Parts: sequence; structure tokens; C-alpha cells
Amino acid sequence: MAERDRYDAIYRSFRWQVPVRFNIAEVCCARWARHTPDAVAVRTEMADGSRLRVSYGQLKRQADRAANALRTIGVQRGDRVAIVMPQRIETAVAHMAVYQLGAVAMPLSMLFGVDALQYRLNDSGAVCAIVDESAIDNLLAARTGAPALRHVLAVGAARGRGDANWLDALREAADDFDAVDTAADDPAVLIYTSGTTGPPKGALIAHRGLIGNLTGFVASQNWFPQDDAVFWSPADWAWTGGLMDALLPTLYFGREIVGTIGRFDPQRAFELMQRYRVTHTFLFPTALKAMMKAVPEPRMRYALQLRAIMSAGEAVGDAVFAYCRDALGVTVNEMFGQTEINYIVGNCGRSLDAQGREAAGWPARPGSMGRPYPGHRVAVIDDEGRECPRGTPGDVAVHRLDIRGEPDPVFFLGYWRNDAATRAKFTGNPAASWCRTGDTAVMDEHGYLWYQGRSDDMFKAAGYRIGPSEVENCLVKHPAVANAAVVPKPDAERGALVKAYVVLAPGFAGDAALIEQLQQHVRGKLAPYEYPKEIEFIEALPMTTTGKVQRNVLRRREEDRARACGPDRDRV
Repeated sequence: MAERDRYDAIYRSFRWQVPVRFNIAEVCCARWARHTPDAVAVRTEMADGSRLRVSYGQLKRQADRAANALRTIGVQRGDRVAIVMPQRIETAVAHMAVYQLGAVAMPLSMLFGVDALQYRLNDSGAVCAIVDESAIDNLLAARTGAPALRHVLAVGAARGRGDANWLDALREAADDFDAVDTAADDPAVLIYTSGTTGPPKGALIAHRGLIGNLTGFVASQNWFPQDDAVFWSPADWAWTGGLMDALLPTLYFGREIVGTIGRFDPQRAFELMQRYRVTHTFLFPTALKAMMKAVPEPRMRYALQLRAIMSAGEAVGDAVFAYCRDALGVTVNEMFGQTEINYIVGNCGRSLDAQGREAAGWPARPGSMGRPYPGHRVAVIDDEGRECPRGTPGDVAVHRLDIRGEPDPVFFLGYWRNDAATRAKFTGNPAASWCRTGDTAVMDEHGYLWYQGRSDDMFKAAGYRIGPSEVENCLVKHPAVANAAVVPKPDAERGALVKAYVVLAPGFAGDAALIEQLQQHVRGKLAPYEYPKEIEFIEALPMTTTGKVQRNVLRRREEDRARACGPDRDRV
């Protein structure tokens, strides 16, 4: 029987409900502490296997103490507070404390080096940093170039290395705090973009931004929540994917989220999902590819409770799509968004909760990133800001106003102290305009979007326009390929040729025979001009800390090599 498609009815009937006064800490913590204080809010499994948990009542008490401690050291409304920690309970506590204060949480990845930390601390004018042992060395080194940073609170094994110890500060603070009354439009979070083109920019997100994310979260998780819902994702809580797609929306619905510390490992991922009876997850395509190669038949080894998988950050591709559907028994819901306007396009499948109740959405189509989520007016536009005809590639854009002419709460407030960059993000009247994503896609006659690639990742080879994701997806279908990235290699005759960087799966050796085999594999499935004329094997692809392939790094490598060889380089 064909899947039910309720998209039009859901999309057309939706209306935003955005209160004038709104605070993330109130809806994600305080209200549950009043109504379900003993329910588990956060579980954390440490790298050594030890496990901790905190209830909503405990989360609120700790957040109140933390807010009082921050106020004591002078943190005020509007101040930026850096949170540099992995998925630990203190991270969730710190976020709730900062929101209650009316301050701005600035999550920073524990993987950042000294320069990356220093740039963000200095640019934001952060007055306080909360940091654990994973980043204390780099944070203290970066502090010398961040004069506004007055206080460092040391968490966990970083104890004794900051201006004060987190636990000591909380013990000395009162466990009752009157939260600041915030407007929905007040700033709550400052997240710096990955900076693949130019310096990183700080995207300032309002408290209402959480509301704008909820339709996508609920739909992409097949109608989250159910009563027994347990969420887990390896996505770092320092990024939009971990914060707005995992931690905050799970807490908004008063459900349990599992945090893990340590490097991602595909087998550990399955063990965690089994151990904690995880029902909903967000997994990057890179993570799913690793799981697919490491454990081809997971249901033969693990008792999983999965009901929904959302994936984003890169194109999922039909190889991963088929693996989730056939091997995991869950149709993956691809999602598309970005820090500035997250959760705008995606899929939503049929769901059965623990009681067998059904909710139907709209069927996912392999290779498509989905349809606009309810509340978002999305189009593919050309360089002049006109909507492209269906089937014509263009820039994916979101309108400030929804289909009813009401403001879309998903929009960021702007780039931190960078009005020029904010204006450049929009096309048209500033009050009612299109926000460009910088991603190229095609919208079909049914409203599904088909990802072509980052606008700056697209290239021409021998006169043909190449989107790297299609070639990469084809390569990953080969058993020898764990991951792949496709970039243009400068060529005097063709302008550019298609080059693939390939990470091999365990047990395979990269040799001339395999190169020929992979080229024939792509030739047989795609257009003749799309197969990689050159393949280079690489230990690991350059990745952002959010799990995205940095094709620009590989592209620059090829350009540097071409310059070094000069005009008489060998042609392929």
C-alpha cells in the first residue's frame, strides 16, 4: 500500500504561536521541574564508561545555583558567556543558567585550537568562559588575546586551573533564582559559522529561534515526542546541529537526552543506542557511512528501539538511504538548514509510538532533502531573486514571512557586529525578503528539493556543470570506499577535470587496479563526463567540527599543486 501523504494538509493549516515574552530556560527546564521533577532530563556516559544522570528538578536547582554564581562574578544581561565543554551535564546546566540570566550563551567546540578560540572570544567580547579539561589548555592560552574575558570557571578535571572552580561556586550559591523576564526577540545564543569562506561570523539567535526549529524537529523525528522517547546524537552541543537539533528541543518536550563523551565510534554508537533504548537520533551522513561499513547487518547484533533517524550536514545519498531503510528498519529523514535559519526543509515519515498509535507525514524520496517544513516559505531563486521554474537549479532561500504573511521565528537576528554581512545574506526589501542559503538545489513539481551542492562547491569540467555530491554518493556504494570527496583539478585543456579523494574501507588497498575499478563503477552509473579522471587515496577527509567535508581545503590543495607545476604540467 502506498504511503499516505498528508503534506499539503499539514503545511497549509499550520500557524505560528510565538508569545511576546519567552525564555528558553523556562520552557526547557523550569516548567518540567514544576510538573515532572523526577523525570530524567540528561544522562551522560563518560569516556571511561562511568554514567551520570540528572532529573529535571536537579537540572533546575543546579541551573539556579549556576545563575547566582555567574551573577556574583558580574555577568549581566546581554553579556556573552563561552561554554567550552562536550556533552556533559554541566553543559546543559550552564546553558539554562545563562538563559535565565538574560545573558547570551556562546557554545564553542572543545576541538578548537588556540587561534580559533581566541578569535571568537575576542570578536564576541565574552566576559566569562565555562570550560572543562577537554579545552582548558587552549582556552587559557587563548585568553591572553581576549581582554574582555574576566572570569574562567573550571569544570571537572580542570579544577584549580581557572579563576574559580565550578563545583565550589555552585556550593556557595543559593539554589533559588528569579529568572530575568525576556522577550521572544531577545538574543539567547551566539554561534559562529564554520568560516569556510572568510573569517567565521557570529550568528545571533533569539529565544524564539527555538520555536522556529520545532516544526522541523517534530516532523524529522516522525512526530516527536512519544511518552517513552529517548534521544541521542553524537552531534556536538557546541553547534546548531547538537544544540538546536538535539539538546534544546528534547528538553523542550520534557524528554530524556543521552550525552556521550569521546570520539565517535560506529560500534559504540550501536551499543549506546541498545543500552539506553534510544528511540530517536540525529546522525550525520559521515557517521551513517561509517556505521554502514562497520556493521552491515546491525539488527543481527543489536536490539534497537529506533523509530526515527534525522540526517543533515551533507547529502545523504541513496546508498545511506537504503542502508537505513533495509538494515536499520527506519527510513532516514534528510533535513536541510544552516545556523542562521535552521530546520527549514526535510522529510517526515509514518510513525508508530509505543502504544501502536499512528501518525502519517509525507514519504521521503531517496536522494531528496525533502519539502519545506510547516511555517517556512522556501523557494529556489536565481541571481536576481526571482523564483526559478520547477526543475531549474538555483539558490535555496527562505522568506522572512511565511505563507500567511507572518514573521518566521526561525530567522537569526543578524551577524554579530557585522551589518554588511547580514545585509548581503538577504535579497529584496529588508522587512520582507529572501534569505539565501548559498546551497544549490532543484525543486520538482511536487515541492521536493534535490540538493546539487554548495554553490561554491559546484564546478564545470569540459563545459559540464558538476555537483560533487552525486559522484561522491556513487563512489560510496562501492564496498572499497568508506568516504569520498570530489573537487575540480585545474586542467589547461578542459578548464578542470573531476578528481576524487577516497578514504578506503578496512581491508582494501589503494592501487591502480582499484582506481580503474572505481572509475568503471562510476562510469556505469552516471553520465560519462562525471566519472573521476583522477583518484587519490587519503587517510581521512578534512572535516569541520560539525561533520561536513571541507571540499574547499582539497580544492585549494589542487590549485596550489597546479601553480607549483606551472603551465607545462602534465595533462591527464
